[in-house]
Amino acid sequence: MKIRNAEAKDLTVIVEIYNASIPSRIASADLELISVESRISWYQEHSPNSRPILVIELDDKVVGWLSFQSFYGRPAYKATAEVSIYVAPEYKGQGIGKKLLSEAIYRSPQLGIKTLLGFIFAHNNPSLSLFDKFGFERWGYLPKVADLDGIRRDLVIVGLHLEEVKNNYKSE
Repeated sequence: MKIRNAEAKDLTVIVEIYNASIPSRIASADLELISVESRISWYQEHSPNSRPILVIELDDKVVGWLSFQSFYGRPAYKATAEVSIYVAPEYKGQGIGKKLLSEAIYRSPQLGIKTLLGFIFAHNNPSLSLFDKFGFERWGYLPKVADLDGIRRDLVIVGLHLEEVKNNYKSE
C-alpha cells in the first residue's frame, strides 16, 4: 500500500469512491450522486502543504482517500481540521481507513494541525469504531440534524488533541 498526495488525475476515482458511499446513507449527507465537475473547486481548495487530500493505492489502484478540511473558516481555528475518509466498497474491512487515519495523524504536525475532528453519523458504527481506536473522544452529539430519506439521523463530533498523542503513527 502506498499513500500519497492526490493529483488532479485522481479526482475521477475520488468521486467514484465518494459516490459509492451515498446510497448506503451511512457516510455521506449527500443524497444524490455528485459529478467530477462539481468537485473541481473543492479539489483546488486543498493544498498539499496545509489541507491535503491523500489517496491510498493498492497494486497501483486508488482504493481510498482522506481529506483535511479547514474547520469553521476563521483564523483562530487554523490549527484545527476535519478529516473525512472514504474507501472503495470492495476494500472495506481491509485496514484502508486505519492506514489513512494513521497517516493523517502522523502528517498533522507538519501541516500545522493540532486538533483533528470527525463528523460521523451516529449509525456509522465502523467509522466511530475506527476513530475510537485512535483515541478520538466524543465531543459533541447533535440529535436528528440530518434527514436521510425521511429518517432523522444524529451526528457525532469526535476530536483528538494531537499534542496529547505520542505521534508514533506512520503508514507502512
